[in-house]
Amino acid sequence: MSDSFGTYALLLSISRQASMRVGALGNVSLDPGFFVYLGSAQGPGGLRARLRHHCRTTTRPHWHLDYIRAEASVLGAWLCASPDLLEHHWALAIQQIRGAVIPVLGLGSSDCSCPAHLVWFARRPSVATVRRALNNISSGCTPRYVNLRRLRFFAGVAA
Repeated sequence: MSDSFGTYALLLSISRQASMRVGALGNVSLDPGFFVYLGSAQGPGGLRARLRHHCRTTTRPHWHLDYIRAEASVLGAWLCASPDLLEHHWALAIQQIRGAVIPVLGLGSSDCSCPAHLVWFARRPSVATVRRALNNISSGCTPRYVNLRRLRFFAGVAA
């Protein structure tokens, strides 16, 4: 998995009202709660490199998520190592989970026609609930949850 291409659903939390400028979207305000950000890793280093990037904050933001990371803690991620581009299907599936809200139209989806790739929840969505939502549309790949707070992913446990 270390260099595998794939799709991920990153679980984040924000503990207080947060306002920030997010690239061309401008000023964005996010309520406290839990967020799922959908993305794909098709470039050099695959899933490992992309998640490593998202687990750090950066002074030179590239993706919409980079702007949000200054306020958000990374908790974990559902991963699917597959060359299939599932990110758009996953985004739509996550948006169908009870309690899901799109906090900002276009956030994370400036390169596609999805309403957004960031979804907000007042309560933390369970690992099983998200896995069920993603299972039926994952092209034979069973999404696996990895607790990124423990950083075991980088030790190779999530291979």
